[in-house]
Amino acid sequence: MSGSPRGSRRATARSPGVRPAFPRGGVLVSEFMLQQTPVSRVIPRLEEWLARWPTPAALAAVPPGDAVRAWDRLGYPRRALNLHAASVAITTRHGGVVPSDVDELLALPGVGPYTARAVAAFAYGIRVPVVDVNVRRVLARAVRGVGEPGPARVAEELAAMETLLPADPERARLVNAGTMELGQTVCTARAPDCGACPIVDQCAWRAAGYPEYTGPAAPKQKRYAGSDREVRGRILRELRASELPVPAARVAELWPDAVQRERALAGLLSDGLVVDELGAYALPSS
Repeated sequence: MSGSPRGSRRATARSPGVRPAFPRGGVLVSEFMLQQTPVSRVIPRLEEWLARWPTPAALAAVPPGDAVRAWDRLGYPRRALNLHAASVAITTRHGGVVPSDVDELLALPGVGPYTARAVAAFAYGIRVPVVDVNVRRVLARAVRGVGEPGPARVAEELAAMETLLPADPERARLVNAGTMELGQTVCTARAPDCGACPIVDQCAWRAAGYPEYTGPAAPKQKRYAGSDREVRGRILRELRASELPVPAARVAELWPDAVQRERALAGLLSDGLVVDELGAYALPSS
């Protein structure tokens, strides 16, 4: 199984192989942004972010609220706080250099198994398996012969991807990125384009006659409309738009259900995304 990410929109956000000067810190930023956010939305925000904060030290030098404000509508804004905290840790513990070791990456705030391996592979060319939702789908179909990946099987899926990686680290990096690209653009969840698939003759699902998936379903994300996430988003949007603390009376106008609004606000305060400034609310400054 092989493929090249060069020239793809996903690679533009993820891989230093497409841009000779793409910084290793940029790979870390892109991986934070790509968590649960489509590539098309990430690319313009990534370019703006790196123009403003080209290094972890540059981001670490500003208040965390600046990161939350610049995150804008990428969603899941705790990622902005985690990215800021990771940048502070990189600056204080690693001299401003993003570490290459997977365990050291895992010790950074907000960095999980996928992000740690993605940074090691794409920023440093280290031969480690990288498994995201697109890779999981390709592995399920091409290797296991089932139509959907179902719930995550982290150890099993990492081991399966490990067996597919060439020994050469550069080729392994391309296979990691190419498999992601294959799952994103060809072996899609709803309409796989088998006619365009470069590994169609090796696909176990095709060989089995495309059997329907009967296994356990993967957890589905709850609807955004009317959810606490939407309320949180409205509050944060109001705070991003203001350089001064927003009065509680204005926050009360943002959502009609007082119980849900207060629950969302309490969650934002608990997460550190919002601070209480004597009855008004603002993004964190320290």
